Amino acid sequence: MTTLADKSLLSGGDNKPPMLEKHLYDSWKSRMELYMLNRPHGRMILASVEKGPLVWPSITVDGATRLKEYIELTPAEAIQADCDIKAINIILQGLPTEIYALVSQHRVAKDLWEKIKLLMQGTSLTKQERECKLYDEFDKFTYKKGESLHEYYLRFTLLLNDMNIYKMPLEQFQVNTKFLNTLPDEWSKFVTDVKLVKDLHTTNIDQLHAYLQQHERHANEVRLMHERNSDPLALVASHQLTQPAYQSHLHTHPNSQPQHHVSPYQSSQFVTPYQTQQFTTNQSTPLSITYPSNEYQSSVHHNVYSPQSSIPQLEYAPTTYQHQQSKFSQPDSGLSVPERG
Repeated sequence: MTTLADKSLLSGGDNKPPMLEKHLYDSWKSRMELYMLNRPHGRMILASVEKGPLVWPSITVDGATRLKEYIELTPAEAIQADCDIKAINIILQGLPTEIYALVSQHRVAKDLWEKIKLLMQGTSLTKQERECKLYDEFDKFTYKKGESLHEYYLRFTLLLNDMNIYKMPLEQFQVNTKFLNTLPDEWSKFVTDVKLVKDLHTTNIDQLHAYLQQHERHANEVRLMHERNSDPLALVASHQLTQPAYQSHLHTHPNSQPQHHVSPYQSSQFVTPYQTQQFTTNQSTPLSITYPSNEYQSSVHHNVYSPQSSIPQLEYAPTTYQHQQSKFSQPDSGLSVPERG
């Protein structure tokens, strides 16, 4: 007996099946098969798609052979005939307009299913090309800057699902190693911990994701610290933040700026660096030199270590000839001639 749900499905009023996308045929095919199995008499519907429709039985009436009418079918045959119609209806509802226009003339679910497969996948060469493309995507799979760990995990899982649809074999160790080694540098410490704790031959991707997700906050902190140290603009901004405090200190203590004292000896081009360093030390007592060979005694004061004078100063002791200086006149030539009495 046909139920209300069956009649609703035949009329197209039930919830619609998944819609086909051109570049996701394999995923659509898998979801469509699950959708069919979830309907009443789902196995018979899927059998109609894979093996073909019911072969209507014939009947002989008054010596003439003809096909049975629907009301003449057995209950099992009637259910199978309904499932053939349901299969066609489910497939057509999952097609976009441009694909529907190419296959709508088919009235057998099996022929319709194969025609869609040919349009989407092409021949066996096209399938091989698709497998090569998936292997290439797996080898070149990388982390995208700015995405979270969950987004990275979803992209990797979708790629694995597409490869499983084509029955492309991958070792579990190979999958886990690819997932861990592709993570950015801020995850390096936690990746090492995973490799030490987990057995990559038996652990699946879901378990690795759950373990790493607990440390995502710490990985983000490490990433921010690396970006701050490697970005010169961030360093300039950090320096500008500390600059006002230093300037306010200078305004508060104007005399705290370092003062540079230049020694007179440093202005001479004949002074070596060693002498410059020597002359900038503390002052010493003047050196007095006495000449005992004559009656004139002079003291030569050499301010060797004094930065206040760069020329030695001579001071002569008073002698007996000083009182006679008034007796001499000072000619224009600068010579003194004594007068004779």
